[in-house]
Amino acid sequence: MKIPFEEETPGGDVRDLALSDAISERYLSYALSIIMSRSLPDVRDGLKPVHRRLLYAMRLLKLNPDQGYKKCARVIGDVIGKYHPHGDQSVYNALVRLAQNFAVRYPLVDGQGNFGNIDGDNPAAMRYTEARLTDVASSILEGIDEDTVDFKETYDGEDKEPIVMPSTIPNLLANGGEGIAVGMACSIPPHNLEELCRALLHLIKFPNASLKKMLEFIPGPDFPTGGILVETKEMILAAYTTGRGGFRVRSRWSVEKQSRGQYLIVINEIPYQIQKSRLIEKIAELLLAKKLPFLEDIRDESAEDIRIVLEPRKRSLDPKIVMEQMFRLTDLETRISLNMNVLDSENTPKVMNIKEVLSAFLSHRHVVLMRRTQFRLNKIDHRIEVLEGYLAAYLNLDEVIRIIREEDNPKKQLIIAFSLTEVQAEAILNMRLRSLRKLEEIELRAEHKELSTERVGLKKLQIDDIIQWATISEEIKKTKKRFSAKTNSEYGRRTSIEEGLEKIEIPDDIFTEKEPITIIFSNKDWIKTSKSHIDLSGDIKFKDGDSSKFIFHAESTDKVVFFASNGRFFTIQADKLPSGRGFGSPLRLMIDLPNEEEIISVFSFSENVKYIIASESGRGFIVKSEDLIAQTKNGKQILNLKQEDKAVAITEYLGSSVAVIGINRKLLVFESSEIPEMSKGRGVILQKFKDGGISDITSFDPKNGLSWKIGDKIRIEKELTPWIGKRSQSGRLAPKGFAKNNKFK
Repeated sequence: MKIPFEEETPGGDVRDLALSDAISERYLSYALSIIMSRSLPDVRDGLKPVHRRLLYAMRLLKLNPDQGYKKCARVIGDVIGKYHPHGDQSVYNALVRLAQNFAVRYPLVDGQGNFGNIDGDNPAAMRYTEARLTDVASSILEGIDEDTVDFKETYDGEDKEPIVMPSTIPNLLANGGEGIAVGMACSIPPHNLEELCRALLHLIKFPNASLKKMLEFIPGPDFPTGGILVETKEMILAAYTTGRGGFRVRSRWSVEKQSRGQYLIVINEIPYQIQKSRLIEKIAELLLAKKLPFLEDIRDESAEDIRIVLEPRKRSLDPKIVMEQMFRLTDLETRISLNMNVLDSENTPKVMNIKEVLSAFLSHRHVVLMRRTQFRLNKIDHRIEVLEGYLAAYLNLDEVIRIIREEDNPKKQLIIAFSLTEVQAEAILNMRLRSLRKLEEIELRAEHKELSTERVGLKKLQIDDIIQWATISEEIKKTKKRFSAKTNSEYGRRTSIEEGLEKIEIPDDIFTEKEPITIIFSNKDWIKTSKSHIDLSGDIKFKDGDSSKFIFHAESTDKVVFFASNGRFFTIQADKLPSGRGFGSPLRLMIDLPNEEEIISVFSFSENVKYIIASESGRGFIVKSEDLIAQTKNGKQILNLKQEDKAVAITEYLGSSVAVIGINRKLLVFESSEIPEMSKGRGVILQKFKDGGISDITSFDPKNGLSWKIGDKIRIEKELTPWIGKRSQSGRLAPKGFAKNNKFK
């Protein structure tokens, strides 16, 4: 007989669900797990779960500061086996970082063996290294056996682990923390513990203290690698107020004098989280790429202390200018970010300011105090209950002995006979015979009295807010004394703060070797330089259809100024211009010049020189050379123009007279004093036109006459009376023989 086939239905919870909803739900769960269980520290103890589990496991292994070391492999085994089911290497890396005095301001692990170094070298394998807790870690764990914090089940339900540490120190700010979660990040620099304690004591006394007042106690971060904090008080206050910002940190350096006026720059502190070997490697790369022309050599002479030696190329260089340039180009100056995004007491991510972080720590200490007080009261009540049972036994010692010897259920009979509790009866039954001495009774009464007095004090503490905060203040004062610079110089501030740093102006040419060059600019706006001063009339190769527009001698340290038809001036350092035997490069790749505009003049910048600039419409003014220098590729607008107008002429201001020639070949000569000096603008009318506009302009000394170029010859006209007039007149036709191109040069 055939049994009909029955189709089995799959077991479990099977639901129809849109893929997008399923992904969203699972990604949200993943994100919350990362945020709360891995990446963000808790504001109360400043620890992430992996660090908390490491410290707790080491405590259970009795790796206290006064005990011996144990292999790190043993610690990691316990952590990943009992509390943290992740990769052993990631947990070991977390332990290693807690032991590195260049990574954390107050190490929580005392390591023995190779735990890596500031060069970025890896630590030895966990089977070779040993570890134990430090005094700071003991402070974080202090009171954990006194019911001060809640515990939760471990991942497998076989054990318990603390949700947070009691922590007598504000570890979040003292050691800082970093983490990248899903959609959020945390970056908190370390601070000086003694300064934090001062701020906490002030905050207890004045809960409404301003953030500005907090800055008097906490002037800024204190990095384990030292360095110099170069932010202003305003910037530091802004960062601490919002919980977001950053701090610029510089290396600490000094000058060592050598013979014959030579000197060396020695760097003995580098910014936080910068690997020394990588820093030197990058500087060496810049040196080989000739991007540090002021530096001859760099050497690493470090032993236990950092010693990086910079050898300048010339002894005439100011070391302050050398270091200013090094700060700009290398990681000898870096920016440490601040983002105080942490988990609050309800496990909710939140960006806090520094006062909120300190207040959260104080609230945690208040909770710990109240729980510890209740724990102690419970212990005292239990002990007093036992002592009262003992005293009752002493008063009726013979009867107690009889009941124990003769009764089948002595515990029950003791309770009935002397109105004892079960705890008291059990304590009497467990009493040793040697305790029946008369002296023991005296000691019990003294202990009872002492505990009763202590209980009264604890009861008062439970109901009196003033006593509570006074107790917390005393605890913080002890912490401050324990970790002060007077107790141990290692606890002193390492990072100095220099707000009013001297502003150092770096000349653009100081680091460039001065050598003669020739600048060649073509009609199609290609530019290049040639080494040395070549013959300007010699044969120069250009691209097909191109020819020379401007060619002149200069120095490699010069600034080259370009005047465009849109009235803008552009500046390029001569050593940044393309050089070699080729055709050069298009200028428009180096500056933002619109395609419809053209360059009308190129020249080397000179100090204390004045120029007269003019537009085609006949307007112009005198401008200083210093006003023409542009700092960006976009240039600097000097001559303002209306639509359809354009800049056409520029000439150096050389004499007391100015000559203007129009497109209509009318020439006007007038005194240069009639032209105003401006830094920018449209200027004044130089010459009036019915049709056309200005073709060229020049400045000259009347004694030497007006000159213009015809071919290879120079013609000079000294009798200029017919053309002399006032500014803004039309002028008269130029003398016979004037250049056909209407140009003076």
